[in-house]
Formats: sequence, C-alpha cells, structure tokens
Amino acid sequence: MHVKKGDTVQIISGKDKGKVGEILKAFPKLSRVIVKGVNIKTKHVKPQQEGESGRITTLEGPIHISNVMLYSMKQNVASRVCYTFTEDGRKVRMLKKTGEIIDK
Repeated sequence: MHVKKGDTVQIISGKDKGKVGEILKAFPKLSRVIVKGVNIKTKHVKPQQEGESGRITTLEGPIHISNVMLYSMKQNVASRVCYTFTEDGRKVRMLKKTGEIIDK
C-alpha cells in the first residue's frame, strides 16, 4: 500500500472529493483505509438497558486506497508517491511533485 496509518491524504473521487484528512486505520488485505472526517455513516443504536433511550451515532466508513492521494501540508498539494533511498541506505517514500520525504 502507498499509504500508512498517520499519513495525511486527500480524497480524489467520490462524494467527499477534495477533503483532506488523516488516516486513522488501514486494512492492507482489503485495500481500504479509514480517513478522519470522510465517508461519515450514521448508525441508529437501540437502547441496551431498560429506561435508557436510543441514540444516533456517526462514524467513518472505510474507502478504497485508489481514491486517496498523499497530501503535503507544507505545499498544500496532493501527489503520487515514489520510493527512493537515503544516503544511509534506507528505503523511504517521497512525493513526486514536491520531492518531500514522507518517512522519517
């Protein structure tokens, strides 16, 4: 996967196109991620105990990784990712548009 938990991404397609958020959870086997504030679903919860009232909760649903792009907060631009090596030989992710290294 080209994105990890904690990355800042921009949504590039769907009803939330253009929104920017942080990845809260990643599901590599399903190729899906949960982004904060994106793909909000409402869930009606029944009362569990007697005398308690039901409620409506909102939570983020997973979206496919093909619908997100890494986002640079410094330059405010979304970019594809490429892989490069640092001087000490570590393999790191880098934004193609800006040359900014993602992994520290």
